[in-house]
Amino acid sequence: MANVLQTDDYPKPMSFPVMVFWTGLFGGVFWGFIGFIANYLSFTEIHPNVILEPWAFGDWKNKWLGTIISLILLGIISVIAAFVYYLFLRKFKGFWFGIGYGIILYLLVFFVLNPLFPGIKPFLDLSRDTIITTICIYIVYGIFIGYSINYEYQNNIAQENETST
Repeated sequence: MANVLQTDDYPKPMSFPVMVFWTGLFGGVFWGFIGFIANYLSFTEIHPNVILEPWAFGDWKNKWLGTIISLILLGIISVIAAFVYYLFLRKFKGFWFGIGYGIILYLLVFFVLNPLFPGIKPFLDLSRDTIITTICIYIVYGIFIGYSINYEYQNNIAQENETST
């Protein structure tokens, strides 16, 4: 009987809220880094460091340390955005809800929260390249968050149905 595997020998799957946390953190850091690359290549005027402008003093926020801290902050804020998606939209199938979520986040940042960030010009003053690049990043971010959470939710339901039959 010593050769019989016990259920404790298998790693337990990650709980759904933990998966949402890691999806949000990775999504924020990764897509923030893509925004950094887009800024570096002059596709957008907006640098990820704008998130530090209202709260941090000193020139360090415009250097590499500011960029690293900004990407980490974007990851933390993205965790919140991922849990909002989890709470309200996880049951909806398809990537269209992720696209819509990305657009809603874009509108929130560029129209509602814009006065908080002096480094982001008013929407009508932004270049066409900046508008197109940032909306695309937000849409793909929304698809990433939405599809990841929805896929895992649908997978969990399928597993529950499989074990109950």
